Amino acid sequence: MSKASKIIQGFFTTLGVIFFILLIVLAYLFIADPFNLRPLYNTLTSPSVITPTSTPGTVNTNTAPKTDNPLLSPAQEQALIKIGVDPAKLPTTITPQMEACFVQTLGQKRVDEIKKGAPPTPVDFFAARACL
Repeated sequence: MSKASKIIQGFFTTLGVIFFILLIVLAYLFIADPFNLRPLYNTLTSPSVITPTSTPGTVNTNTAPKTDNPLLSPAQEQALIKIGVDPAKLPTTITPQMEACFVQTLGQKRVDEIKKGAPPTPVDFFAARACL
């Protein structure tokens, strides 16, 4: 065997080993789901069910927003619902320890804005969810 063919054979053997290791890692990620991506994938691929909000011929006069959490403004509740968070499952009181955690995570300025009614962003919620 010539030197060039040994180099080519070594190159393709190395590529084969890398490909095999990549397949094993992908199989592990698919089976074990360590990043909990399967529920997200299922919600993106499953067909959404559309249900009518009112019966034909009737008008829904109930336009007042239902408040599930007394600490949240309607805009904050809508922002949390858009993120995928049920406002009813959030705490209805904030302890001093929770507030200190929020200040440490988000900063005093952003905490004051949220207290005054500014809707939280997805980044705010996911950064501070450990405080809840």
